[in-house]
Amino acid sequence: MNNNLRKLTEEATHFLHEHALKVCTAESCTGGYLGQMLTSLPGSSAWFDCGFITYSNEAKQHVLSVPQEIILAHGAVSEAVAIAMAKGALALSRADLSVAITGIAGPSGATPEKPVGTVWFAWQWHEQETLTRCMHFSGEREWVRIQAVCYALERIKALPRSPFID
Repeated sequence: MNNNLRKLTEEATHFLHEHALKVCTAESCTGGYLGQMLTSLPGSSAWFDCGFITYSNEAKQHVLSVPQEIILAHGAVSEAVAIAMAKGALALSRADLSVAITGIAGPSGATPEKPVGTVWFAWQWHEQETLTRCMHFSGEREWVRIQAVCYALERIKALPRSPFID
């Protein structure tokens, strides 16, 4: 395992464990990689509830209840879809926080407006506004996926405090 990835995983899971928070994931372009990292450390059942890999548009719709209209209007790689994925995952879990990732890892699937490396993230606490961010990563497919997971882990430990944290 990449040392930086391991360090970020340890820091994010320490934050979750320290505050007795559980997270769930909704992943598309990372294919479960974030969930894999969050469960790679012993005791992960203390901070990880479940993960959803919804790679196809149909899976996003049927599993996470992402409205087809949102996908048609904005595309699967969009802020609107990331938000819907985060909300859908949180509603289906017992987690306090959800993290959604949808993007274009490449080498195909890009458009001029959404080049390879475009990744949308959403973080959702119960009863709070969804936090989102679009990032543009460079490199080959696997490197885009690793960068996306690293970014998601970095943001978990830096998220604004939820109502669950004193």
